Amino acid sequence: MRKVPPRPALAAAATLGVGVALIPVVYLGVRVAEVGWDRIADELLTARTAELAARSVALAAVVTAACTAIGVLLAFLVTRTDVPARRLFGVLAALPLAVPSYVAAFAWVSTVNGFEGFWAAALVLTLVSYPYVLLPVAAALTGADRSQEEMSRSLGRGPWRTACGVTLRRLRPAVAAGALLVALYVLSDFGAVSIVRADVLTRSVFTSINLGFDRTGALVPATLLVVLTALILWAEQVTRRRGARYARLGSGAPRPPARLRLNRLRWPAVLVLAGVTALSLGVPAASLARWFGQGVSRSGALSEIATAAGHSLWVSLAGAGLTMLLALPLGLLTVRDAGRFVIALDRLAYLSHALPGLVIGLSLVFFGINVIHPLYQTLWLLALAYASLFLPLAVASVSAAAALAPPGLEEVARSLGRSRPYVLGTVTLPLAAPGIGAGAALVFLTCMKELPATLLLRPSGWDTLATDLWTRTSVAAYAAAAPYAALLVLIAAIPTWWLSARTGVLTGRGG
Repeated sequence: MRKVPPRPALAAAATLGVGVALIPVVYLGVRVAEVGWDRIADELLTARTAELAARSVALAAVVTAACTAIGVLLAFLVTRTDVPARRLFGVLAALPLAVPSYVAAFAWVSTVNGFEGFWAAALVLTLVSYPYVLLPVAAALTGADRSQEEMSRSLGRGPWRTACGVTLRRLRPAVAAGALLVALYVLSDFGAVSIVRADVLTRSVFTSINLGFDRTGALVPATLLVVLTALILWAEQVTRRRGARYARLGSGAPRPPARLRLNRLRWPAVLVLAGVTALSLGVPAASLARWFGQGVSRSGALSEIATAAGHSLWVSLAGAGLTMLLALPLGLLTVRDAGRFVIALDRLAYLSHALPGLVIGLSLVFFGINVIHPLYQTLWLLALAYASLFLPLAVASVSAAAALAPPGLEEVARSLGRSRPYVLGTVTLPLAAPGIGAGAALVFLTCMKELPATLLLRPSGWDTLATDLWTRTSVAAYAAAAPYAALLVLIAAIPTWWLSARTGVLTGRGG
């Protein structure tokens, strides 16, 4: 098929979008250069900094390993076995994605006395992060065809040997993608580690800002976080190249996979699913229920909650809208004109995603005060932070959706004399609309849960569910915080359910 000619207008718009997303990265580099290496070295080369870095890496490693094991096991159980009530467990297994880490930490701290430290943070982050592995693995399991598995069975291998030797080996790309999201999420998390008092780099950054606005003290751990996330991205890229040998050529026969009969293992499998559900959803739900009534009992509480909910919805919609607008040109180009320039833009966009929200917020505070002061303390600076954080999620969604629009239809429209903008608006975008909508839902969900950048950049008096929740939990006002937490989780659960349905967790196919 003839290659579609380059699109200079889309290329210019994509460059602008990536440039906007890279503002925090560039500005952080400028500030580090202004401080000077000698001062940075004095802060960096200390036992305290080394301890924080080691603890952050260890936390990311522990949580990523645990999430990988739990996510793969649960995805396999609900998609490839005859476990009882698997559709119900499929829904429940994905729902922790709607629970922000700081909400889960608040629930555990208010329930268990002395719940703090490294292992407390590891438990909370594992329980809210494993769906990042579960969802892509479930999609891979439900989307795979049965030909290779049937070939293995025809060679005399039993169902369990086939599952371990063929099925699980082909999940490597999906597992790697989910593990990358978990590692970056844990490394950048601030809310949970602060509530359970786990001393890591992100907490150090916020402490330096909160106590005297110590720019140098914040830049050192922020720079270390950038280096660590860059190393994680490099390791993931190496893993992806090595995993290429498992890719399948052609689309294959779209036949649904067979389900393994668990026999005597059925009820132990149910106990595993029920146990994970109880820890990830049951503890937060019980904690919120216990405190909810008392939290809304005082005069004026309902109006404050409604105001915070309105602010959360509005700023999340603004952030999702701006992010999708910036992502649309690059997402279309990665499908239609994936040359070196477009690939470079796509990788630069991922660089911004590697930065923790706290670093994005810190960088845009400096940038807003010194460069774009009219936008400082406005809603749009916060929306810009969301775009910087979540642009790659939107680009990936647009690319996947645009790939479903056959280029031949665009060429037919062009041969009839239609302009490229007309073809884009009447052919490409309508066909890609469902996938673009799913991307918008994902970005909206992540904007609703985002805390560090929101704390630093929200306009004065513009409190959201997340910031009000954080304000109350920081002084142990758990009853007052419960309604904000419950409403935040409820709103976030709607796009989470939709995303889980689209990735195949709720599928009814099977042999």
